[in-house]
Amino acid sequence: MIDHIGVSVTDLEKSIAFYTKALAPLGYALIMKWEQFAGFGIAGKPDFWIGKGAPKDAIHVAFRAGGRAQVRAFYEAAMAAGATDNGAPGERPHYHEHYYGAFVRDPDGHNVEAVCHEPFLG
Repeated sequence: MIDHIGVSVTDLEKSIAFYTKALAPLGYALIMKWEQFAGFGIAGKPDFWIGKGAPKDAIHVAFRAGGRAQVRAFYEAAMAAGATDNGAPGERPHYHEHYYGAFVRDPDGHNVEAVCHEPFLG
């Protein structure tokens, strides 16, 4: 089980603004901030960190959503916050039967996803 992850970003304030909006539909909020780092999480526990630096390679991080509506809300919020589309909300049966995800690129080109693994119930 992963406790937390950290990602380098070139413009900390721009990335804080982006992730504050993009992750809000998933229940994430900015919890801690220092001069060079910021931590986002749920219920007071930061588990997604961004830090000022020079990203060498784009990474992929997927956030678990509580349903397909949350996946769509994440995608809409991220796009409104300035993301680049990297895969609109939809089924991805090549991953598995119930995989439903949406992919965006953040301001540094990182591939950020929201995913739901539950079957569609109507």
